[in-house]
Amino acid sequence: MDIDQFWALIESARVSAGDHADCEAIVAQAISLLSALTAEEIIAADQRLSEVMARSYLHPLWAAAYVINGGCSNDSFDYFRGWLMLQGRSVFETALAEPDGLADVPAVRAAAAADWTDLRHEQALSIAAEAYEIATGQDLPDDLPLADRPALDPGWNFDFDDRQEMQRRLPRLTALCWPGQQTTRHRRRFEP
Repeated sequence: MDIDQFWALIESARVSAGDHADCEAIVAQAISLLSALTAEEIIAADQRLSEVMARSYLHPLWAAAYVINGGCSNDSFDYFRGWLMLQGRSVFETALAEPDGLADVPAVRAAAAADWTDLRHEQALSIAAEAYEIATGQDLPDDLPLADRPALDPGWNFDFDDRQEMQRRLPRLTALCWPGQQTTRHRRRFEP
């Protein structure tokens, strides 16, 4: 399975789920589609998932996740990228190129309008592992290599609670998710 086939599988899962906002349904469909493949193909899908996660390990995207979710720990950033993957290749690629463009994504806009809505999905990261277990009755081999993550951009290594800096770098997202300087929305939802 190459990267194009991986993204085609995610898109098929999205279509089969019907509701593109229902991450649980998308994950269930992805697991179902993957579990129908050979063990080798499922392992290849897991490798592509590792590459997608490594490629998206970027400071600007982490800052965007911090704004959107009102805080973002290491694990939460992984789960945010799992959610982002479930949005499909186009949204994913656009977010990597221009994280502030996430302000245009309907799910982000809906989350900004609602209290206590976090955009993250942990189970998205284990679709291949769950499919492998269904297909083979065994755990996914634990000695599979992980894709190398890029080094984080030191130019983005600043306190994400610095509202002025965040507004300068992510003006559309901060205007959407942090509409007023006095809001406590992100502090209420911060997760260390």
